[in-house]
Amino acid sequence: MDNLTHSMVGWTLGRAGLKSKTRKATAALVLGSNLPDIDVFFGWLPWASLATHRGFSHSLLGGTVILPAILAALLWLLDRWQSGRGAERLTGRMDVRWLFALSYAGAVIHSLMDLQTVYAVQLFLPLTSRWFHTETLFIIDGVILAILIAAVWLSRRGERSGGQWRRPALWGLIALAGYIGLNGAVSLAARHSVTAHLGFHPDALYARSVPFRFWERELVWRDRGRIGMATFDPLRSLSTPDAIQPLFPDRMRDPLTLRAIKGAPRLKPFLLWSTMPVAIVRKSRCEASIELGDARFMAVGAPGALPAIRPFAEPPVVVPLPTPKCRPRG
Repeated sequence: MDNLTHSMVGWTLGRAGLKSKTRKATAALVLGSNLPDIDVFFGWLPWASLATHRGFSHSLLGGTVILPAILAALLWLLDRWQSGRGAERLTGRMDVRWLFALSYAGAVIHSLMDLQTVYAVQLFLPLTSRWFHTETLFIIDGVILAILIAAVWLSRRGERSGGQWRRPALWGLIALAGYIGLNGAVSLAARHSVTAHLGFHPDALYARSVPFRFWERELVWRDRGRIGMATFDPLRSLSTPDAIQPLFPDRMRDPLTLRAIKGAPRLKPFLLWSTMPVAIVRKSRCEASIELGDARFMAVGAPGALPAIRPFAEPPVVVPLPTPKCRPRG
């Protein structure tokens, strides 16, 4: 999910009553809800899993054990420093146990929210690099933002007027859970429609949400090196996919693709991150140009038409072709 949504989830949890548990409670929830995304600043680290987003910091070990403890300790030190300076705005009591608990809660909720998207998370790094996903939500969901913004606004208005301020946030969280549950049911139905149509379970299958039409899904699957795509609209059918595309090869086992991967270490971070890589191979007389994309993010076109593949790993890798008419480089 986007960081605004992560922040609003943490803020809404605070407005539901958790902000009264300790000083810095809202800061712990909001910062904790964004904490795993710190990996975007560490692409230079030598461990390859940290070279791309949603690596170790989104795992249960990195994101929900190590980082929240660091966050809670920093917030506690900040509170101690402010107390020593006699900060006038410090109200309430500092409860270190709640501070740590809320930092952990924010980080856990971050990974659970990211689990709902097609981008997926590697929950059990470094034990396994397997990706987990539910494809319940689009990465930026206007309905969720509207629910959370309304909940926080109503909560703040109630607090200013001396009335009930927890209840609006609680109802917002209940609405959020219901919305996620509804979308989860749609995604399950979409995936089932594909397996029923194919008659088997493919190697990989995604039912990604469609922006502005949360009830629709774009389906993409891979089986034995071939990619298939379709759409799903529960308002039309709960059991049959639409706009089924012709299968096309992912070309990841093409000798030219393998040569490009072997000769270009810069592709490694992309391959660690991509769960459904696709190679785009363009040949000329003396060389081949290879680009890598991810089938999860290809747009489904008209029925019977091959979708356009948007390259992710740029610029292209050029591989010379061993043809008699071409002189070797160098």
